[in-house]
Amino acid sequence: MEFVKLPKLNKGDKVAIVSPSFAAPGKWPHVYELGLQRVKDVFGLVPVEFPATKKLGASKEERSNDLIDAFENKEIKAVIASLGGDDQITYIKNLPKEPFINNPKPFFGYSDNSHFINHLWLNGIPSFYGGSLFTEFAMQSKMDEFTVKYLKYAFFEDGEFELEASTEFNDIGLSWNDDSLLSQRRRYQLNDGWSWDGSTNAEGITWGGCVESIDEMLRHAVSIPNLEQFNDVILFMETSEEVPSAEYVMRVFRALGERGILQNIRGLIMGRPKAWELDKPQSDEEKIEYKKRQRETVLEIVRQYNQDIPIVQNVDFGHTAPQICLPAGSKMRIDSVNKRILARF
Repeated sequence: MEFVKLPKLNKGDKVAIVSPSFAAPGKWPHVYELGLQRVKDVFGLVPVEFPATKKLGASKEERSNDLIDAFENKEIKAVIASLGGDDQITYIKNLPKEPFINNPKPFFGYSDNSHFINHLWLNGIPSFYGGSLFTEFAMQSKMDEFTVKYLKYAFFEDGEFELEASTEFNDIGLSWNDDSLLSQRRRYQLNDGWSWDGSTNAEGITWGGCVESIDEMLRHAVSIPNLEQFNDVILFMETSEEVPSAEYVMRVFRALGERGILQNIRGLIMGRPKAWELDKPQSDEEKIEYKKRQRETVLEIVRQYNQDIPIVQNVDFGHTAPQICLPAGSKMRIDSVNKRILARF
C-alpha cells in the first residue's frame, strides 16, 4: 500500500466536528460546548459544526453527507468525530472513494469510527485512532497533558515520535448527565506500564481498531486489508466500554488467526482494556483480574498462530485516559530490545 502524506495544520485553521455514529452533542450539549472551547483554547483551531453533528437519529445518508462534505470543503483542514457509537458498519461500506482520495486530510476518532478509519486506510489515507471531542477534548476538569502532547504531534508536527507509557491512568468515568461534574477531576490510578512478549524487532504500517468493530468487519464481510497487505502491518487493537469477556476477545482473535491474518502481521500492540463502566462497575481488584485475563488470553491465542512477532499490551491508546492519539496507516517501529515504540505522525 502507498499512503498519501497528510498536510499538517496551523493555528487558526478550521476543523470539522461531525457525528459519524451517535450524535452525542444532541444529548449532552454542555459537554459538546466544553469540547468546542478546548479545540479553540488549547489548540488554537476553529471548530465548524456540520448539519448532522447534533441531530439525534440522523440517517445514514445525512451522516455520510457530513463526512463527504467535510473532506470536500477546502476550508476544513481536519475532521474530528464527536464520539463513537454502534452502527457505522451499516453505511461506511457504501461510501464513495473519490471525495476522500481527492481531499486527504486528518481524521480523528476511535471505537465505532474504526470502520471509517478502515475505509480511509483501504484508499491510502492515514488517520488517527483517538481524539474524539467528548472523551478527550471535553475531559472533565481539564485535558490530560499527556493526551494534549500526542494530539499536538498529530495536528502540527511532522516526524517520528516515541510513544511513552503514562504514569497514571483512568477508566472510571463521570456521568455526562450531570453538568456540575464537568469541573471535577476523575479518579486516576498508578499505571503499571506496558507488557512485552517476544524479542524480535518489527516495522510496519499500522492498521486496526476496536475489537468489537473488527469483529463486525469480519462478520459482515467488509473489505479489510488482504493477506498480502497484512504482511506489512503492525496490528493495533483494544476493547471498548462494553467491557467484553476474555472469552469473547479470544474468539475474535481466533477468527483473525483462522483467516491467516495473525500469521502474516509483523507485530501487535494492545490498548489498555477499559475495565469499568457506569453500568459495569468493578472494584480495583476485579479490574486488575479482568485486565490480567485479557492479557493472558490475547497472548495465548496469538502465540498459537504466530510465535515470532513482538506483542506489547497495556499501551495507552483507545478507551483509556490519558490517551495516545495513535496514527493509523503510518509507519511504526517496535524495538523489543530497548522496549521502545516509535510512530510517524
